[in-house]
Amino acid sequence: MPQTIAVLDFGSQYTQVIARRIRECQVYSKIYHFSTPAAQLREEGVIGIILSGGPSSVLAPKAPLPDLAIFELGVPVLGICYGIQMMGHLLGGKTSNSKQREYGHGTLTIKKPGRLFAKLPRKLRVWNSHGDKVIKLPPGFTSIGTTENSPFAAIEDRKRNFYGIQFHPEVFHTERGVEVVKNFLVNICQAKQDWTTRDFIDHTIDAIRAQVGKSRVILGLSGGVDSSVAAALLHKAIGRQLTCVFVDNGLLRHGERAAVVSLYKRNFKIDLRVMDSANLFLRRLKNVNDPERKRKIIGRTFVEVFEKSLKSIGKAKFLAQGTLYPDVIESVTIGDNPASLIKSHHNVGGLPARMKLKLVEPLRELFKDEVRAVGSALGLPREVVWRQPFPGPGLGVRVAGEVTKSRLEVLRSADAILQEEMMNSGWYWKVWQSFCVFLPVKSVGVIGDERNYADVIALRIVESKDAMTADWTRLPFDLLQHISNRITNEVHGVSRVVYDISSKPPATIEWE
Repeated sequence: MPQTIAVLDFGSQYTQVIARRIRECQVYSKIYHFSTPAAQLREEGVIGIILSGGPSSVLAPKAPLPDLAIFELGVPVLGICYGIQMMGHLLGGKTSNSKQREYGHGTLTIKKPGRLFAKLPRKLRVWNSHGDKVIKLPPGFTSIGTTENSPFAAIEDRKRNFYGIQFHPEVFHTERGVEVVKNFLVNICQAKQDWTTRDFIDHTIDAIRAQVGKSRVILGLSGGVDSSVAAALLHKAIGRQLTCVFVDNGLLRHGERAAVVSLYKRNFKIDLRVMDSANLFLRRLKNVNDPERKRKIIGRTFVEVFEKSLKSIGKAKFLAQGTLYPDVIESVTIGDNPASLIKSHHNVGGLPARMKLKLVEPLRELFKDEVRAVGSALGLPREVVWRQPFPGPGLGVRVAGEVTKSRLEVLRSADAILQEEMMNSGWYWKVWQSFCVFLPVKSVGVIGDERNYADVIALRIVESKDAMTADWTRLPFDLLQHISNRITNEVHGVSRVVYDISSKPPATIEWE
């Protein structure tokens, strides 16, 4: 087993991103609950600890706090955001509410590079998200970096190898943030960079075989990156014990069913079943506007369809899902973790007891870029590995408001044009996601000499590395104009096209 860096989770929505950045540096990371005993970390051979950020104030009566013995383990500790505030509070300094909250971009001025900021420029553009700050350093600490509103934005106790930073180095918005993480891992923890994609594949195949044994497994195959890589891993591990089910829920994009069936007959030698359930899903979604209700209805119906498919497949003990880290962290509730709920995911959570199926989630610890790397290593074709993410609930969460057959037809047609133009221009492969959203509003337009009162389509095109943060894409104006003209001219019932220029945060990538 490679050396382990422990990430203690205090509820930050970026905790999984921290773990991903560590693995990006080819160092194995494992996320632990914030209250994990120091003795357990010692037993598991942890060589360094990162304290995540979190939504709480360390000054609150029920603030999540770690086992204080972690500071006696003799291993390096890095506190990020809430982590630095907690270190100041627990180690003899003082943390206080800040008069001016720092959120978004800021400038870090490095006073002393040392080992944490080695080979970095003296000024870095960083991402802040905090209301508290350290106002008095604990004994043994010195300030090594400042921001506009914090004289102790980066601190160190070199003797004990304790470090704290007020900003988030793990997010895409922080300039050279991965290098800060790498400096902590390599320069301070002296970690060996021995965690690779091949290690993950070998470990996961062994884990699947150990969990499944000789039992049959069914997998919902959508044709997307997640389910395809999950299928490839499972097929490599258990071969003919795997049966894949493709559910036509009526919420698919133009030509998707035919494309998926064709692709997997050509590229996979597996048992593939197609369940035509479009009418069932649409009936269940009638008169439903709330996005959380839609997701839950789609999730429940999806499980029912699987239940029905078992009759033709035969006895199965396991249901495989392509659940990823972002699915898990965005579905965590306050009762399980200090993180706040953002949205639920259809493929996260328990199954009905009557199904008597156990979950197999081989990708649960990975981010999308890691999944793509695994897919490439397994030899999957480019059109699968680099396909843009598509939500499990499909177009059900891209029709804002009630989902109807006519709205789906308009959205499919508009989205087909967008995908065609993104492919033709080469931009499809440059962005994280590009899709259309049907808006439940009407807008006045003019066709010929007549007034037209019709639907509105929003374009959502974003750049990202891990789906936890994202920025809108600056597409060439000529391309945007061409896409808009084609949609309004070729899609009956659309009078207006708008472009979403919101970043994540504060918005999410999907509208619902």
